Amino acid sequence: MENIELLKRDTSEIITEDEALDALKNSCKGYWGVEPSGLPHIATGILFTNKINDMVRAGIKMKVLLADWHARVNDKLGGDIEKIRESGELLKRTMIAAGLDSRVEFIWAGDLVSSRDYWEELLKVSKNSSLLRIRRALPIMGRTEEDADRDFSKYIYPLMQVTDIIYMDLDFALGGMDQRHAHMLQRDVAEKMGVKKVISVHMPLISSLKGSGRMDDFKKMSKSDPDSAIFITDSDEDIKRKIKHAYCPVGVTENNPVIDILKYVVFPYYQERLTINRPESKGGPVEVDFHELINLYENQKIHPVDLKNAAAESIINIIGPVREKIEGD
Repeated sequence: MENIELLKRDTSEIITEDEALDALKNSCKGYWGVEPSGLPHIATGILFTNKINDMVRAGIKMKVLLADWHARVNDKLGGDIEKIRESGELLKRTMIAAGLDSRVEFIWAGDLVSSRDYWEELLKVSKNSSLLRIRRALPIMGRTEEDADRDFSKYIYPLMQVTDIIYMDLDFALGGMDQRHAHMLQRDVAEKMGVKKVISVHMPLISSLKGSGRMDDFKKMSKSDPDSAIFITDSDEDIKRKIKHAYCPVGVTENNPVIDILKYVVFPYYQERLTINRPESKGGPVEVDFHELINLYENQKIHPVDLKNAAAESIINIIGPVREKIEGD
């Protein structure tokens, strides 16, 4: 697979693809920044591990920024820095157990902010940002303008994300679609400062297992709601129970968490085809690739129960070995 195809695999967008093509011709650096904020779930522990590996194979020297200071600003785990660091260590072990490329470097935000140069860079970023522009970036941390007005530290968070990228002199920034505002802020600020704009690689968000209650609405998996996500530490029985009760309306694939997991995790990285064990009265077992699955499901030729059973089995096969390695540590 060519480097650009590796970079594009399983992504929602790259801003911009032309810039990516140019950057991949030379030595380049990238990162994924993540707040340690609880138990890793299937997106943080599995999906991003695989995507980072894609980027390494594409020729990008990757770092994982364990954003402990950012998590503290965002009041994760009650702002307890020790608990946040414990969570970060667990995520690190999870990603390694899930097969993270050994060339990937882990770095703590706490180490970056210990440098005077970091804060000098943040001051430059601040001087090239407006309050209005920073307000527009607040959704990256799941916060509103009202939250920031009550706690001014929330306004520092987007500035730190921009500073992280510029300070580490990165070419690529990996993140979910919910990080788009931060990356666009960096590109705006970089143009004013005369430094390079980061190439943004945005991953899709996996729907909450609970759904949203509306087919035209979207809620992502959340570590704060145990029944909304599949965690790396979930037992086989937990996984079966959660998938059994997951939102999965007949014939609907949009914002369907079972479909999302298959689309973004299972099919791209673990298996090209999936066996659905339908009863004989419904056509019997069928083996499908993803496009065939979508066609059959939307035409109501696969029942949600049969889809869930197949998905649960695949998820158990992916998470089980990772969980065992962590528990054995």
